[in-house]
Amino acid sequence: MSENIIAILPELWLAIGQTLLMLAIGLSAALFIGGPLGVLLFLLGPGQSLENKPAFLVLNWIVNTVRSFPFIILLVALVPFTRVIAGTSIGPLAAAVPLSFAAIPYLARLVEQCLREVPKGVIEAAHAMGASELQIVWRVLVLEARSGLVLALTVLAVSFLSYSAIAGVVGGGGIGDLAIRYGYYRFQTDVMVLTVTLLVVMVQAIQFIGNTAARRLDKR
Repeated sequence: MSENIIAILPELWLAIGQTLLMLAIGLSAALFIGGPLGVLLFLLGPGQSLENKPAFLVLNWIVNTVRSFPFIILLVALVPFTRVIAGTSIGPLAAAVPLSFAAIPYLARLVEQCLREVPKGVIEAAHAMGASELQIVWRVLVLEARSGLVLALTVLAVSFLSYSAIAGVVGGGGIGDLAIRYGYYRFQTDVMVLTVTLLVVMVQAIQFIGNTAARRLDKR
């Protein structure tokens, strides 16, 4: 282990914790807001039980608009709002605000696509049996699409791990911040290699856990 790496070990553990914190906040926001939003998009869509074209077009436009922003631009554009929410524009908590904003529509779209794969006959059968919309969502849609939903959350986690590294460029903290400050500005190649390796390992771990969970939930 090189002297450079030994010197940054305390900061490295802190950076890993900051990255996991940003990821946890962003994924939680996506799960609790983006998930229901995706279900609503599906239910309001053409041919569905709550079909409402104006409402669907508005929600669809909002989701597409937020998703069209490159993350680095969204991060900068939300600085005033971030200051209001987090009290600061730097640090992992501040970076978690734009991460959450980006994660919500991202997961909403993935959830909508997963639910579209549920056979329409299954939904119609549930309606014929007198099931309420809430029962259909929980006992039919989510149950039938659970494997795909887990994979969608896995894709989101992997994508936003890289977004959290981008947040380090503007003082968001985490592994990306460490890579920029030591690996790039101080030309410490060994630190840069270490941070990249850590990100690769984290991505592989997230993907493995997601694939394993999805495989166990898939009853087909």
